[in-house]
Amino acid sequence: MEEGLTLILTHENADFDAVAAQLAAAKLYPRAIPVLPRRVNRNVRAFLNLYGDQLPFLLPDELVRRPVDQVILVDAQTMATVRGIGPQTRVQIIDHHPLARELPPGWTYHGEPVGATTTLLVEWLAERGIGLTWVEATFMLLGIYEDTGSLTYPSTTPRDLRAAAWLIERGADLALLSEFLHHPLSEAQRRLYDRLIESAETREIEGHTVVIAAARADGFMEEVSTVAHRLRDLFEPSALFVLVEFDGHIQMVCRTTTDDIDAGGVAAHFGGGGHARAAAAVIRDRSLEEVREELLRILPRYIRPATTVAEIMSRGVRVLDPDLPISEAAREMQWTGHEGFPVVREGRVIGLLTRRAVDRALQHGLGGQPVERVMEKGEVFVLPSDPVEKVQRLMIETGWGQIPVVEDGEVVGIVTRTDLIKLWGERLKVRPRLSVASAMEAAFPPPWLALVREIGATAQSMGFTAYFVGGLVRDLILNHPIVDVDIVVEGDAIALADAMRARHGGRVVAHRRFGTAKWLLEGVTIATPAGTVEGLKAIDFVTARREFYAHPTALPQVEPSSIKQDLHRRDFTINTLAVCLSPERFGELLDFYGGLQDLQQGLIRVLHSLSFVEDPTRILRAARLEARLGFRVEPRTEELIHHAVDLLARVSGERIRHEMDLILAEMAPERILARLGEWRALPFVMPGLQADEWLRERFEIMRTALDQGEWRVIEGIPPERWRILSGWGLMIYRLTSTQREQAIRRLRFPAREADVLRGVHEVKGKLDQLSEPLKPSTVAEHLDFYPVIVLFVVWVAAPSGRARENLHAYAHQWRGIRPILRGDDLRQLGVPPGPGLGKLLQALRAARLDGEVRTLEDEIAFVRERLSKSRIRQ
Repeated sequence: MEEGLTLILTHENADFDAVAAQLAAAKLYPRAIPVLPRRVNRNVRAFLNLYGDQLPFLLPDELVRRPVDQVILVDAQTMATVRGIGPQTRVQIIDHHPLARELPPGWTYHGEPVGATTTLLVEWLAERGIGLTWVEATFMLLGIYEDTGSLTYPSTTPRDLRAAAWLIERGADLALLSEFLHHPLSEAQRRLYDRLIESAETREIEGHTVVIAAARADGFMEEVSTVAHRLRDLFEPSALFVLVEFDGHIQMVCRTTTDDIDAGGVAAHFGGGGHARAAAAVIRDRSLEEVREELLRILPRYIRPATTVAEIMSRGVRVLDPDLPISEAAREMQWTGHEGFPVVREGRVIGLLTRRAVDRALQHGLGGQPVERVMEKGEVFVLPSDPVEKVQRLMIETGWGQIPVVEDGEVVGIVTRTDLIKLWGERLKVRPRLSVASAMEAAFPPPWLALVREIGATAQSMGFTAYFVGGLVRDLILNHPIVDVDIVVEGDAIALADAMRARHGGRVVAHRRFGTAKWLLEGVTIATPAGTVEGLKAIDFVTARREFYAHPTALPQVEPSSIKQDLHRRDFTINTLAVCLSPERFGELLDFYGGLQDLQQGLIRVLHSLSFVEDPTRILRAARLEARLGFRVEPRTEELIHHAVDLLARVSGERIRHEMDLILAEMAPERILARLGEWRALPFVMPGLQADEWLRERFEIMRTALDQGEWRVIEGIPPERWRILSGWGLMIYRLTSTQREQAIRRLRFPAREADVLRGVHEVKGKLDQLSEPLKPSTVAEHLDFYPVIVLFVVWVAAPSGRARENLHAYAHQWRGIRPILRGDDLRQLGVPPGPGLGKLLQALRAARLDGEVRTLEDEIAFVRERLSKSRIRQ
């Protein structure tokens, strides 16, 4: 009789844990055949494409036609049909989720509550001393890391860590984990991700935050689960439900982070399956809106109320009258050891008195003042029936460390931060933190750093959190000089700036619409324990915010948000890094979007596929950062640039000019312009502009002349602006007059700078004349009406020859030559007032330029001769 097969199977759309569990089972049962599902996640497929020839997997079509005696089913509790399986087939389930169904005859189940199914099988491998190759160990480690969120999910157990350590000892390559666990989304997945973000809505159900995102994606062929993971990481809800309609059906993906929400039950309602925290369903013959409405309707059935305030509150709270002297409140705190008391007037909560406020008041001799003067004002409280998540939210919003509990109009208790810590203590994981505190100490003068620490502590005392973000953090890690100090605040940035001004002086300029403030420090002396702050002119404070774009290229609409969502609105991943400034987390690096890895690899990458659509000026910024940092634009990002470059035509001229000013201020702007030329962006900056070898050479000539100080006359233009305006002059030099005027109008140059650009064209038109052998006075007649910067630009642009020599000689020698005699002197010599006096001065200057007069006596003789001839003619 023909011997039957033993197969190792898992679910479709398999992730690393599912397929790695198959591999581990194949090591345990050498005669069993691991059969890959027809659909695996893209990152799994990528790994198999590289290393699959070293692994024992078969595809379903490669199986021989024989009966299947036994199936080992891993990381799943239902299986797809495979030929050869029949009623005689015995099935052994190995899964890390609880059994969720009644088993048919011949089926058995083994499962334990660990973070990954692979962990269970690796434990058996370790017990039996079975050897692994480094590829096998790496694949299994990927399975554990993916299902435990790199050992950070609440479902992770010590057993997962031990299994991971055993695999690392067997040669698992940790470097490959980051590559395959953070596999970039495909173009189709990115488009879907962007649509789901736009559609996402947040609901509060039984005290839990639930996010529902729904979108259509016809022709979508990728897995939805990977996109769902990214959305969960962005929104961090208690539960996420993703609905995607494509090819005549709707795919539902459910993910939860709490046992209070039954994802498997929700999926089962729609004909799917899964586990309490991860499930999916395929729904046919129903519209997307219909499914979404039904989901909202049935969700309360599968969500248990969160822990309530009544379960963790302290009863019998002491409350204070607002007129009570602060000194008596201090004695109350000393007796009870409490850190704060609710302040109540006529049964209504009106504020909270904290120990910090009391201590400060006593230091300033205010013990006799009423507590109302120093309390945190606000009618803030919760009900006993409220979920504890509401307490957490109020603490974040208000900064209060104690929230009063009110029942029937009376304060009956209080909930403190300590109560929350006790409740969630078992869920907290100690995560390794990457700190850049030492880099900050090296980058900032000690007094600056001391002031930054003070800002972080002040923010914390106000219930806020302050961060360094973006380019400052990027430059800090790259060890580039730090010039400006910008701080993002989870909270009220304007209030924090005002608090620092009240303490140290200076002036605050605030823009309440955007939640920003600039603390101006010119002339302000700030003393710190590390010394006096010097050279710091201003600090910018910005409220963490989300941005919304009404249409492509529009200026954003903003609203306050978390630091994570504030970073998500930024241009490139390398600018999404943040450093916490709170005292206990000072220097901690936050990296939500892979910015550190891109920084280490030298990549410029956008966060999402609509980035350049929302703000096309990011195209100009990408080229500038690429050149400045010596990085390269990542291929997908460059593809998105090509798709969006024509949107630059819809950006206002002022914004284009601002970005181009920044480019022209760089060390080698010609390299950036050449890159923009490759992207075909230059026509949208200035029609007719060419970034060719001629322009490259002229920028080098300009840079050399300025760096060597050969052209020093600035004429009131700041040195940095001289370089930028000269760059504009070189760019318009070869344009037609019509193109020049179009550029001036489009980019809205200030009148004085527009005159400089027109002057460049006018002097360019005189080059033929200036190429002739001319007296210095004749050269001056051509050039006297133009500022030196115009002459400089034309000198840089003109070919070698007499014209260029004349430009240089005029600017450095002849331009400053003037007669010794002035108008009053000429009148004393008998020259009558009137137009003739001015003409005589001009003639006298021409004579001096041409060497015809050299001394005061020569000038007097020249004037008298002219007067004599004038009288003879009369």
